[in-house]
Amino acid sequence: MNVRSAAVVRKTRETDIDLKLCVDGGAIQIDTPVPFFSHMLDAFACHGRFGLVLKARGDIEVDPHHLMEDTGIVLGQALREALGHGYQGIERAGCFSFAMDGTLTTVALDLCGRPTLVWGLQFGPHAIGNLDPNLFRDFFKGLADSARAALHVHSHCQDNDHHLIESAMKGFGRALRAACRRLDDGQILSTKGMIDA
Repeated sequence: MNVRSAAVVRKTRETDIDLKLCVDGGAIQIDTPVPFFSHMLDAFACHGRFGLVLKARGDIEVDPHHLMEDTGIVLGQALREALGHGYQGIERAGCFSFAMDGTLTTVALDLCGRPTLVWGLQFGPHAIGNLDPNLFRDFFKGLADSARAALHVHSHCQDNDHHLIESAMKGFGRALRAACRRLDDGQILSTKGMIDA
């Protein structure tokens, strides 16, 4: 059985990102200059049971936006490369509702070749570990565009913003794990017979 993995490097004047993704598991080593973002990527990889090795640097003295958006772009690109651009032989879609204390968040996705992000999270006025939680939308948008996925993230109830982001990241990991599950016959799950990915 082939190992589904990819390594992607992205260097711009704003960011320098080196990422290795193994869809079927492996080491998790996250190194970014934004501790809460690193923590959330670790939670995503852990709950998705993905191998993820990431070293990311960026102009966070300006704003963490570039770092988070570009990390999403690189992760989405690695996902497409690891799974094959036609997304053949996988379940393709996945959904998971993750409960964290008083917070419940649902993440649903379809690796359909049509990039879309529907973002239903709203945050209070305070930062989480000096990070504006609204920047996670930029991460998910970069990822959805790069992976060419339809991605929906919605909260049903919440007790605090930390739990809201963490339940979204863990739910995303589990939903993506379901979408990546191999099909026994290796078919493309599309009535068209192909996915424009």
